[in-house]
Amino acid sequence: MPSLLPTMLRLTEIKLPLNHAEDELRAAVLAKLGIKPADLVGFTVFQRAYDARKKANILLVYSLDCEVRNEAALLKRFANDRHVQPTPDMAYRFVAQAPANIAKRPLVVGFGPCGLFAALVLAQMGFRPIVLERGKAVRERTKDTWGLWRKRELNPDSNVQFGEGGAGTFSDGKLYSQIRDPRFLGRKVIKEFVEAGAPEEIAYVSKPHIGTFRLVSMIEQMREKIIALGGEIRFNSRVQDLILEPAGDDQRQIRGVVLADGSTIESDHVVLALGHSARDTFEMLHGHGVFMEAKPFSVGFRIEHPQSVIDAARFGPNAGNPILGAADYKLVHHASNGRTVYSFCMCPGGTVVAATSEEGRVVTNGMSQYSRNERNANSGFVVGIDPRDYPGGVLAGIEFQRQLEANAFVVGGSNYNAPAQLVGDFLEGRASTDAGSVTPSYTPGVTWTDLAQTLPAYAIEAMREAIPAFERQIRGYSMADAVLTGVETRTSAPLRITRGKENYQSLNVRGLFPAGEGAGYAGGILSAGVDGIEVAEAVALAMTGAQA
Repeated sequence: MPSLLPTMLRLTEIKLPLNHAEDELRAAVLAKLGIKPADLVGFTVFQRAYDARKKANILLVYSLDCEVRNEAALLKRFANDRHVQPTPDMAYRFVAQAPANIAKRPLVVGFGPCGLFAALVLAQMGFRPIVLERGKAVRERTKDTWGLWRKRELNPDSNVQFGEGGAGTFSDGKLYSQIRDPRFLGRKVIKEFVEAGAPEEIAYVSKPHIGTFRLVSMIEQMREKIIALGGEIRFNSRVQDLILEPAGDDQRQIRGVVLADGSTIESDHVVLALGHSARDTFEMLHGHGVFMEAKPFSVGFRIEHPQSVIDAARFGPNAGNPILGAADYKLVHHASNGRTVYSFCMCPGGTVVAATSEEGRVVTNGMSQYSRNERNANSGFVVGIDPRDYPGGVLAGIEFQRQLEANAFVVGGSNYNAPAQLVGDFLEGRASTDAGSVTPSYTPGVTWTDLAQTLPAYAIEAMREAIPAFERQIRGYSMADAVLTGVETRTSAPLRITRGKENYQSLNVRGLFPAGEGAGYAGGILSAGVDGIEVAEAVALAMTGAQA
């Protein structure tokens, strides 16, 4: 006999008009399932997206978790309908618990999103991790970052790239990813963020984001949670060297780290949650022979348009609707010279920011606040490259980035101004002399020039071909007064610190766990957080001798 107890079903692809009434959603559930109101105990929104293919008739698309009676009978009736399924179990369960006495505590090197979640999950399992962060606490770091933006003063250890929260702190705070996540670890990331003060809507909107100012307070809350669970956070603690000993079969075992001040910390389990800009650390690891390999990344510019232009192109007459918010886009073009050009890290209603971590170089990135209400939209406009473009060994990609960044510094005026050009001038191959209708948002400022001198010729050729192709998808993309600001080089790490697929450890250093974006295993806040959780689990299993 079917159970009469309330149970859960997940309904997907429930579509309603953009401005539907609140009771229409419940009516749509009843109509889809063909049940009486008394048989629907309740429902929650798992995800809300939108379908903007018809700009005059934009639809909201819901996935709903419904508490119903007679679930078994409904599942049988909808056996061939993939849009009616049992709600999956998304609860997070810890894989191990720390023993009462830990001789050597695990270390987490880096306190960006990956290191944050690695440390948090280790602390929640009782392992009392020690976090080593080369930069400062997030509020002090924010002051140093503004020092470059407002005073042209760079702190090489405390900036957009280095410090509590990592590079993701000064970004749009995007929380979506295309990674496979069969264990719903992304839900664990979202849940922890909400508990730390993020808006509850990030649990269900299809493209959630937080924004820089909210991230600052959230990171502080999560830091205090780690400390309350027995963890320890040490700022201004740059790892300068590893302590290794032979372990047979061309393997070595990590026994601890040496800090820049000469002090040492013993540990047999070290999580390397480096950011993609930890170049000196990459060089140290390579000097020790830690296995790593060159990998593809991308270089290019930031492109800025009026946000109103992007809204109109994407949403038509519905532009400005508060449910839709500021419009974004995702674009790809395969150029005739074999290069792929694409949009990267699109920031609606945001600003272009100075993101260098080394003196005498210019790097750009994009940032938005939660409100996304700045005048311009900006996005990376980048070209894919691979190790064939920068031959010379595993560290050659770093040198390639540095050359582009140093050249941009000189072209910009050697004062941390960024080189910039209007799109119309870029397409015509002439230098720009002043802004048009779009005011560049980059601080401390821009120097108008010809950006063709800042990237390889193959990249410029592909980008000039891509702009009119993107215009066919986003009307206004090729507007003559849109602004290009260079250079964007830190799209991802130019190398991978390769690890085992099962144990997450370095291929030739036992106890060393490469993780996150800097190690080549993530590409954004959410994927870095998920990777941090998985690596923390691997550390816990290794420390307890348990099986996954």
